[in-house]
Amino acid sequence: MTQFRDEIGSVERGVRVRARGVGSNAVGRFEAASRVAVDDGWEMPQDERLLRTEVRVERARTAISYNASPDLPFDRSVNPYRGCEHGCAYCYARPSHAFLNLSAGLDFETKLVARPGIGAVLDGELRARGYKVGVIAIGTNTDPYQPVEAQYGVMREVLEVLAAHNHPVAITTKGALIERDLDILGPMAVRGLVRVGVSMTTLDAGLSRRLEPRAPAPARRLVMIARLADAGVPVRVMVAPVIPGLTDAEMEGIMAAAQGAGAVAASWIMLRLPGEVEGLFRDWLAQHVPGRAEKVLARLAELHGGAVYYAAFGTRMRGRGVWADLMARRFEAARTRLGLALRLDPLRCDLFTPPVRVGDQLRLF
Repeated sequence: MTQFRDEIGSVERGVRVRARGVGSNAVGRFEAASRVAVDDGWEMPQDERLLRTEVRVERARTAISYNASPDLPFDRSVNPYRGCEHGCAYCYARPSHAFLNLSAGLDFETKLVARPGIGAVLDGELRARGYKVGVIAIGTNTDPYQPVEAQYGVMREVLEVLAAHNHPVAITTKGALIERDLDILGPMAVRGLVRVGVSMTTLDAGLSRRLEPRAPAPARRLVMIARLADAGVPVRVMVAPVIPGLTDAEMEGIMAAAQGAGAVAASWIMLRLPGEVEGLFRDWLAQHVPGRAEKVLARLAELHGGAVYYAAFGTRMRGRGVWADLMARRFEAARTRLGLALRLDPLRCDLFTPPVRVGDQLRLF
């Protein structure tokens, strides 16, 4: 795979950053050196240019990634893209860009990797003699329906393969482009093969624009929930992440709005700030909500035994202590009152059958 190695470090002189989640582009943690742009007095005047999204293509050798995390409800996933143009300032997946020798900051949301052709790779893996069917999760790292999907269509080709194999899939997204694929998702839902989780952090459009600058506005996500529900697709609203001291008061309102739009289940996850995300989010707080920054960070420390983030399985998604217990009780009370399920019906695995290809007729004998 071709790696990005240009312009890694501070934001270049003369580059204008617009509608991005963070303003830093510090080098990845595996880099041997740091580079900082400075004015030494010898720079020639130049026109300001806008920082734009770049996409490189990776020819995938494998499609399915497996995990054994005890607090995840799935053991396999497919990632159509690396990096995410939505630019959510809080995204826990940002540190994964360091493995590409890229920054978890602006690189994560402007230097993306698309994986066209992954559908054919996935088809081969599903046909392998030793493959055992299980729900494939998509969108658990970066959003499969981020804006570049309109051009590359990688998620569309993955869905086409899964539908052809009658393979169950659980999708997590905040991208309205999922509506394009209702012609596939609707029939899959009839067969019990798909469910969708739509993540919502806030109902405040202004706050959402600052937190998630290139993701659909909250009202647009509610429309998306309604259209998925109308097509028969079971939708879970994911109140995620809950940002203590900033968005926690909205939990019940988000759940009620989603239920009114057609969501039938709900879940919640506490803000997680692993690796480089802590520094990036501290900077975001200082820039956008300086009056709330101290409260947010103090509450996170309360949740994680004095640290802003504690990565232990079993507690990393919720935190610990009195405040974590209070949030759990609030969620459960709202969920019960609104009639939202905690768990959706299991997806069907018994329908899985690789479709017959030309040349496969000998299997009949």
